[in-house]
Amino acid sequence: MPEISRDEVAHLADLARIDLDDAELDHLAPQLSVILESVASISGVAGDDVPPTSHPMPLTNVFREDVVTPSLTAEQALSGAPASDQQRFMVPRILGDEQ
Repeated sequence: MPEISRDEVAHLADLARIDLDDAELDHLAPQLSVILESVASISGVAGDDVPPTSHPMPLTNVFREDVVTPSLTAEQALSGAPASDQQRFMVPRILGDEQ
């Protein structure tokens, strides 16, 4: 597996909106390469005769009955909100125009 370059780490940090300085970029690039190599080595362990699973033991979901109960009206739910519009919470924009 190819090494992760410092520029690739900077690009990933930019996508995740994480501000990293030069020392952090130099420190993280080799660490991320080791992590990817470890994941690649694990994926090579299972043979074709082993089915992929998310859990070693089968899981069973326990559901409750879907019963309608009284709840808050939209006005009650929004009464403590700092800002609302058309019965929705208004929140600050987190993505820029480039996304």
